[in-house]
Amino acid sequence: MGKSTSTSNNREWTQIYAIYGMDQWQTLIFLLCQAILFSVLSILYLLYFSTICTFFQRLLSSGAARFAAGITGTFISLSAVCLYFAAANFFYSAVPLHYDMAQRIVSAVSDWSSVKLALDLGCCGRGILLNAVATQLKKEGSSGRVVGLDRSKAYTLSTLRTAVTEGVGEYVTCREGDATRLPFSDNCFDVVVSGVFVHTVGVGRRSAAEAAAERMRAVGEVVRVMKPGGVGVVWDLLHVPEYVTRLKELKMEDVRVSERVTAFMVSSHIVSFRKPSECVLGGGPPEVRLDWRLC
Repeated sequence: MGKSTSTSNNREWTQIYAIYGMDQWQTLIFLLCQAILFSVLSILYLLYFSTICTFFQRLLSSGAARFAAGITGTFISLSAVCLYFAAANFFYSAVPLHYDMAQRIVSAVSDWSSVKLALDLGCCGRGILLNAVATQLKKEGSSGRVVGLDRSKAYTLSTLRTAVTEGVGEYVTCREGDATRLPFSDNCFDVVVSGVFVHTVGVGRRSAAEAAAERMRAVGEVVRVMKPGGVGVVWDLLHVPEYVTRLKELKMEDVRVSERVTAFMVSSHIVSFRKPSECVLGGGPPEVRLDWRLC
């Protein structure tokens, strides 16, 4: 899996936030508002504990009333603590951890000097992983390029702006597409990477089985567009065992799973694998072999 890179990578968190910003501020604000609300309730509970006990005594015996009041107060206080922790974890996971995991994904590929074309699946938005790949290509003095694919064009311009800010704009391009039917011909990419995206494929489907089928199609598409001998590295939440099973069914080699990393309050893992040199999979869109300028 390669060695883990320091979160800051000699960069301050404030610098990372300044470049990439943060999506889903509404989630963070919601968590903080809930945490503050429960904190206020906890303080009020302490101030009016005797009154609350009197209320409980109308329903229970004296001893049971104090116990019930104490349990309720403890629950409110613990809820406040948990919400503050959830907000902090969300804030940390959104950019600093994402940045750190992007460095780890890059380090999982042993040889970037021979990479001519890479794909970041689900990159567009802030483009943290996309720019990490482009930066590595630049460090290697490579003529390679990285294509970022996302479901929407909405973030494309901001993604490209961050690439320019990072000094890797000439290595990056973005394209809109469906992860379950990638708009690339077979055996295009030397490397395919993805960060906390595949688990979102199929969201909104009417059943869990349909959503799982969509995710497995996306995994199959990743394999299809990889060159024989190519490397894939996927960091994701929730469904990693499904990916591993599917990759083994597709006869991928060197399938490895990293240790657990808590991100967005759930377990996440990095899965790396290699496509066998003799493996050729078909069934993709009938397009001309990809040139990075056409992405």
